[in-house]
Amino acid sequence: MAEQSGPDVVSMMDIRKSFPGVHALKGVSLDVKAGEVHGLVGENGAGKSTLIKILMGAYTKDAGTISIEGREVEIHTPLQARAHGLMAVYQDVMLARHLSVGENFFLGKLPRSRLGLIDWKKISEVTRETLEELDLSIDPRMLVRRLPPAQQEMVTIAKAVYQKSKLIVFDEPTALLTNEQVAELFTVIEKLKKKKVGIIYISHRLEEIFAICDRVTVLKDGERVGTSSVSETNQDALITKMVGRSVGEMYSIRRPERGEKVLEVRGLKREPHFRNVSFDVYRGEVLGFFGLVGAGRTEILRCIFGADRCEGGEVKLRGRQVTIHSPRQGVRAGIGLLPENRKAEGLAMSLGVDININLASYDLISRAGFVNVGREASRARSFVSSLNIRTPSIKRKVRNLSGGNQQKVVVAKWVSRESDIFIFDEPTVGVDVGAKLEIYKLIEMLLAKGNGIILVSSYLPEVMGLADRMLVVYEGAVTGMLGRSEFEEEKILRLASGIVGAGDNAKK
Repeated sequence: MAEQSGPDVVSMMDIRKSFPGVHALKGVSLDVKAGEVHGLVGENGAGKSTLIKILMGAYTKDAGTISIEGREVEIHTPLQARAHGLMAVYQDVMLARHLSVGENFFLGKLPRSRLGLIDWKKISEVTRETLEELDLSIDPRMLVRRLPPAQQEMVTIAKAVYQKSKLIVFDEPTALLTNEQVAELFTVIEKLKKKKVGIIYISHRLEEIFAICDRVTVLKDGERVGTSSVSETNQDALITKMVGRSVGEMYSIRRPERGEKVLEVRGLKREPHFRNVSFDVYRGEVLGFFGLVGAGRTEILRCIFGADRCEGGEVKLRGRQVTIHSPRQGVRAGIGLLPENRKAEGLAMSLGVDININLASYDLISRAGFVNVGREASRARSFVSSLNIRTPSIKRKVRNLSGGNQQKVVVAKWVSRESDIFIFDEPTVGVDVGAKLEIYKLIEMLLAKGNGIILVSSYLPEVMGLADRMLVVYEGAVTGMLGRSEFEEEKILRLASGIVGAGDNAKK
């Protein structure tokens, strides 16, 4: 943990900011010390982004003071923030993707030789030295667009180190990273701490706050609820401060009596992704799917939906064997898939809420190729109301909605289609605690309607909290089927790691 002494790298005192009709910040204070990772948490709309945008010069505060290393400063532009040694690493990496890694390091100030030519040797050497300081094996000559998202993020961090940043803001930095890449990021952050860089770490994933942060500040409705050392608090306490309820209450959905079998899968196979997969889903139940990254969970469900073709096995819906070779057939069979990457696969981001809600069911509201626009609008308004989708208009483009509301639009798309089976693949990735609660309530609503639900999540407490039964997958094979009374974290993790002991029987 960081030493809690010496001057603050950054101190924001009594920051206030209002927009037309919205009091975004009501006297928020935040301080960050050298070599400290300070977590910042709260629901969407709590004021986190506004506070950071003020610090980074994107917004101008209405009142309050900002001090850098004990000296009060005014920050009105991003360039001023940069001049004061402040930098941010956002979820969407801010780099010139058509340029090389080295060119991004020296953007706007490329070094020149005595002859006035660009000194490419210096660019390469300095960039490589900085990357090696952080144990990053990235070629300075590589075009940024050819790097995977995780490495692009590391380049942004290395650039901040090269620019001798005093404070770096990490805003949802792990949203697009695998578990292994998250571990790599945390290693880099530890190196930044040793260099006495101050860090503000914003994340919806509370387990990350406890893994990497020294202190944590909670914002709610534009106010600071409290700041505490992570060693003196816990997830339940933070969630209670953020949303006014405990972790146990978050997962306390009403569970109807289990109904008839709606889906039966036997011996499903698609090498090399998975083999001999068998399970059942019943009306009114949540079947959890758990496994480590690369276990094959998503691939199994894509085959059932028809997005990928199976090589063997059989699928029965409502007792009848079916063959599903395309998503269109899956939709008509009554299966709705909420994909892990909702922006790329679940929504038409540039289109309105109304079109997205009706996207899977235009055949039901069309005649002779003409859409009944009245029914299109009335259906959209109905689901916006019943699912509490926060949007100023049904014509609002979904890309302008929050992550939680985007997810609810995907749910509305399948509810409007009257699907029988809902596959939720990582439904709460990238959404805040409040939005998670609303998604859990949607699951509760679907169960009450008699739907069967398959829930895929990498977050074990979520699966354990919501599922009635849990299927565990390791390297494409089912290693366990557990009833709710058998949910034990250690046992589940052993099964997910392929450690199947004598007492661990994969029950169907």
